[in-house]
Amino acid sequence: MLDDLILIALLLGVYLYWFSGQQIKEIAFNAVRAHCLNLDVQMLDEYVALNSIRLRRDQTGKIRLQRTFLFEFSSTGNERYNGVCIMLGRRAESIQMEPYRFDEAL
Repeated sequence: MLDDLILIALLLGVYLYWFSGQQIKEIAFNAVRAHCLNLDVQMLDEYVALNSIRLRRDQTGKIRLQRTFLFEFSSTGNERYNGVCIMLGRRAESIQMEPYRFDEAL
C-alpha cells in the first residue's frame, strides 16, 4: 500500500515537472517569435529545442531553473542562423542571435 502511494506521488511529480516544462517551452517559443518579428527575420521550423537545464539564482536570490532553448532563423531566406533563448523560471531572460546578413533592397 505504501509502495503504491510512493509510486503514485513519484509519477505525479514527473507529470507536473513535464507539464510545467511544456508551458515554459511555449513561453520561450512566443518570446522568440515576437523577437524575430520585431527584427524582421523569419523564425525557421516554428520550433525551439531544449538544450540545457541548470539551477541559477534570480535577481531576488531565489533559486530557479534556467532553461536554454535553441532556434534557427533566416534574414534573407537563403541562409540559416542559430539563436539562443535563455529562460529563468517562467521569464525570458535573454534572446541572442548570431550575426546575420540583411537584404539592403528595401
